[in-house]
Amino acid sequence: MIEAWGELNVRETFAEAARTFVDLVRRLPHDRWHGPGLGEWDLRSLVGHTSRSLVTVEAYLGRLVDIEEVPTPAAYYVAIADLDNAAATDRGRQAGEALGENPAEFVAALAKRVLAQVETAGNPLMHTAAGGMRLENYLSTRTFELVVHSLDIAAAVPEVEPPEFSDQLLSEVARVAATAAVLRGNGVELMLALTGRAPLSPGFSMV
Repeated sequence: MIEAWGELNVRETFAEAARTFVDLVRRLPHDRWHGPGLGEWDLRSLVGHTSRSLVTVEAYLGRLVDIEEVPTPAAYYVAIADLDNAAATDRGRQAGEALGENPAEFVAALAKRVLAQVETAGNPLMHTAAGGMRLENYLSTRTFELVVHSLDIAAAVPEVEPPEFSDQLLSEVARVAATAAVLRGNGVELMLALTGRAPLSPGFSMV
């Protein structure tokens, strides 16, 4: 049974998403790292970009602030809507290079380290790309990124079994996405599509 929204444990869902990502990377064929990934990224860059969902948590835990500027996970996506996509693409490539000669080992060690930090961190206010956020709200955005990009990785390497996620995790991700769409003025279009009244417009995205 899916838990009530108020009982959602964002640390548990973040941990599930992180461990699923680690398992997926472990199963990637060694000869595919320079093959297609997503858009301008090869597979290594896509995995590197996805790893930043862990890297940034670790980095931001070391950059605490006093003012909360971004109150919800959905508000984060509204706040970053106009950030430089080219810079994000370059960071993905750099993160891919940082994976080193054994990306699976790098990702596994990174996830183990970050999950241990999250377990004991409390819920501090941290500096993020969008402004000051509570750790737990930021974790929901990282869970979203880990899920979406794990699916991107699986799509890029179709011979690998795609990841599976719990209902609780998918419910959290869907809530973040739907709320972000509403905040960006696309709530009615989304509701019509979800209820079979009308298709989504071409290129529709909440990010």
